[in-house]
Amino acid sequence: MKGDITLLIPILLPMIAGGLLYVIPWVRGRKKESIYAFFVVLVTLVSSFFFAHSGHQLVMFEIIDGVNIYFKIDKLGRMFLLLTEFMWLLSANYSEVYLKHEEHTRRYTMFFLVSLGAILGVCCAGNMITMYLFYEWMTLSLVALVLHTQTADAIGAGLKFLFYSVAGAFMGFSGIAVLAQFTNDTSMDFKAGGFLDMELVKGHETLLLTMVFIMILGFGCKAGMFPLHAWLPTAHPVAPAPASALFSGNVTKMGVLAICRVIFYGVGVDFIKGTWVQEVWIVLSLITIIMGSMLAYKEPVLKKRLAYSTVSQVSYILFGLALLNPIAMMGALMHVVFHSIAKNTLFLTAGSIIYRTGKHRVEELVGIGKRMPVTMWGFVMGSLILIGVPPASAFLSKWYLAQGAMESQIRGIWWIGPALLLVSAILTAGYLLPIAMKAFFPGERGNYGTYTKKDVAIAMKEPVVIYAVLGVLFGLYPKPFMDLLTVIIQEVF
Repeated sequence: MKGDITLLIPILLPMIAGGLLYVIPWVRGRKKESIYAFFVVLVTLVSSFFFAHSGHQLVMFEIIDGVNIYFKIDKLGRMFLLLTEFMWLLSANYSEVYLKHEEHTRRYTMFFLVSLGAILGVCCAGNMITMYLFYEWMTLSLVALVLHTQTADAIGAGLKFLFYSVAGAFMGFSGIAVLAQFTNDTSMDFKAGGFLDMELVKGHETLLLTMVFIMILGFGCKAGMFPLHAWLPTAHPVAPAPASALFSGNVTKMGVLAICRVIFYGVGVDFIKGTWVQEVWIVLSLITIIMGSMLAYKEPVLKKRLAYSTVSQVSYILFGLALLNPIAMMGALMHVVFHSIAKNTLFLTAGSIIYRTGKHRVEELVGIGKRMPVTMWGFVMGSLILIGVPPASAFLSKWYLAQGAMESQIRGIWWIGPALLLVSAILTAGYLLPIAMKAFFPGERGNYGTYTKKDVAIAMKEPVVIYAVLGVLFGLYPKPFMDLLTVIIQEVF
């Protein structure tokens, strides 16, 4: 073991704490389990500020000659790391009440913590091999959250999630195995600009481009990119609401991070810019944006509507990355955070509605704003953020994505891309705002009991309020965040 061993603390702490949950005698009962999970995630978050600074690295051990388990924190990984921990913390707070009527809460809490450690391992990975191992570990631990209720739908969704994820990861691993043949670094340590040895690449460009495309498809599965998107609208609705929020807001971003590592820290921008790989990647991301928006527009089940929305919105990020220019990448990385804020808000409000009323379908929510005003105002704010209404934060990310598309001057895409982003924004307004309007202005159809206010407990409202405030603050004061992203972008362009 060589390097800064304290780097392992944020990764191993939630994993070990999750495993110990079954053997610690004094952590018994839902309330104690939730407090335990909140405390573990809080300590993990604090430890990251102390021990996971940019530049810290650790070679844990050598698997075979020249292939290491290697961790290194850079600014990109640290952004994903802190985003994940913060949202896991709010989810733990929300779960304390939400899981009140759930069974098997100890198992849920254990995998909630173990999956956090696995995701942090992906964020801290310093090379392709380490990233892949934790990527697979993440998948296996998350399956338990999809299966939690153990209904027939949950089991089917869990198996579908597992099948798609393993297939996608295998495609990614196939590419890793090929890339290893064209670098002098068999561990394939991440390096801004890529680690390929271009002398070895000569004459094999077609093979490498094909494998890079397969890797984009494979890791794009977790991000919900067409054609490997079908797991997402199946898995999200059956998982508990705090898990659905994390799947949409954070787990999908691990597919984004993996693609960033492949393109910007593996093969390099120059290798695929202007090739068929870039063009097909752009087309697939635009197809996903429109397809997801249209499916969300016609979907009557609330959580499934939000899941299709995730399919669309995460591909905004992939579209920005695929343009391969600094302006578009700024928009893409901004949308990583802003979409996470918006979608955690929306899924948690959906969970609160289901928890309090048992209503799952959009047409059943007429007048509910009179009964659950704080929750539904949270839904309104999450909707406005996601649509991109100024000064909500996502307006900025979408603006930069459109600017990046026009800056790219790629044949057709320079105007088709912004046009489709606008169409998607209109569709987003069409499938979210009517819910809010009918919730507060039910009209003659509104007969939601006597409209007695009966909102959820404060522990379930707190995360929604925090997200809503953050979604506006990022829009009003974006400069510090954009300065951080500028440093990340300058490393790879």
